[in-house]
Formats: sequence, C-alpha cells, structure tokens
Amino acid sequence: MILYTIPIISQLETVMKHVLSWFHTSLGLPWAWAIVGTTVVVRMLLVPLTIKQIHSMQNLQRYAPQMKEIQKKYKGDKQKQNEELMKFYRENQINPAASCLPMLLQLPVFIALYYTLKHFNSNFHPGASADLSFLHFIPSISAHTTSHWGGFVLLFVYVASQMASSFFMMTTTDKTQRTLFMLMPVVFVFIIARFPAGLVLYWVTTNLWTVGQGLITRRLVGKTPAPVIERRTSRTPPKDDGSSGNGAKRESPQPKPAPSSSQRPRQVRRKKKRTSRR
Repeated sequence: MILYTIPIISQLETVMKHVLSWFHTSLGLPWAWAIVGTTVVVRMLLVPLTIKQIHSMQNLQRYAPQMKEIQKKYKGDKQKQNEELMKFYRENQINPAASCLPMLLQLPVFIALYYTLKHFNSNFHPGASADLSFLHFIPSISAHTTSHWGGFVLLFVYVASQMASSFFMMTTTDKTQRTLFMLMPVVFVFIIARFPAGLVLYWVTTNLWTVGQGLITRRLVGKTPAPVIERRTSRTPPKDDGSSGNGAKRESPQPKPAPSSSQRPRQVRRKKKRTSRR
C-alpha cells in the first residue's frame, strides 16, 4: 500500500512490534493475549482524555437547547451561526473536539497493529509450533477474520460490543443521530471482515472497555438535566416593580382580612351613674 511508504507508518510498526514482543517474551503471554494487554494499556493511558470527553459530552447535552436556539435564529446565515456558536462555546467553556480526542489518538495504534499483523511472519519469525490462536476458536490472529468460522463469531461480538459502547457513550437525544450510530457497526463489519483477526480482537477489547467504563460512569455520575428555558409569550405580563415606567401596573397589596369575633379585643362598657332627684 502507498500508505506504508510514509516513514512514520514504519516507525509505528516498529514500536508496536517491540510492545507485543515485551508482552509475549517478558510476561509470557500468548500473542493474542499480548494484543489484549496492549489494548488495556492504551485505554489506561487515555483515561484522563476520556474523562474530558465525558465532561464535554455532558456540557453539549446540558446546553443543547440554547445551541438549537442559536441555530434556529441564524438559520439563513451559516457564517453568523458558526460565529455565534463559537462565542457560545467560549463563554460556557465547551470544547466539542474533546469528545473526538480518544478516538483520534487510537488511530495510530490501529494502523500500527494492522501492519504489524500483516507482516507478522517477517516481524516475529514464529515457528510451526507457535500459538497464534485465541480461546480455541480463532486459529490464527494474523489470518483474515473470515478465513475460519470463529472469525464470524468474533465479528458478531464486534457488532454487539460496538452498539453497546455507542449506547453508553452517546448522549444526544436526536433520533436520527441515535439510529445512525447504532447502524454504523453493521456497515463497518463488511470492511473489518478483511482485516486480520487480531485487529478485530483489539477493537472488541476496546469496545468492552468502553462498555465497562460507561457502566461505572452512569453509577458515579447522574444524568445531566437540561436547563429549563423560560419562554415569554404575548400573554405573559412583564415583571416590573413600578420604577421602570414601562406601563406595567404594580399589583396593589390585598387588604388584610378583618379579625373574627373571637380575635377582637373585648370592650368594657361603663355604667352611667344615676343622679338623684330632689
């Protein structure tokens, strides 16, 4: 491939080769479990960025009604709409790109693992007795996923885990976007089926980590409520204290109710003195 001629790609492959060799040689893990261990280490390193991703998605959910109002207000002027949205992001400290950073940083790992598995025999020179299987249903992690029936099982687990990870990491309530995210794994499965089985194993491990992370996040962090936007209509009277002079009448205080007979003070009548007639 033309992409492999880029120097950084071969350097990424060299780094990945040393990482897998360390897991296999130093820790004594089989090659398949070395991929699982590499995936866990990568996801642990991305935990700080993942926390920022969760906070960013919560902020996007919290301020979604205001952003929709801005988009509706400047629907005819896309440039003004983008300027107002960027201003809104700065004022509320929202970083939309933070939700994409963990995915972008995993892309070099994905490419490096792809070429490492593609050139597996030349990189590691495994013997005929080398164990390249995974859980006794994947015969070789360097072979194509669909070369054995176990690969179809792995693809099924990939689709299910990808849908589950999308469900836990998705905060949007838009039905169109929700449907799109849930159908993407079904479309990608036809592309991933041509990859080595070890690469699909890496992605399945990543999805399972995301699902566990989503379960923990939902237990520790409650669902972010959306702010209530107060909408005034023509029937809503303006609030005024009488000092703005906008014509709004100030409500007069209601008179206090008269005290009942039992609460009235008792009046003492004085008897008049009779004068004697002479």
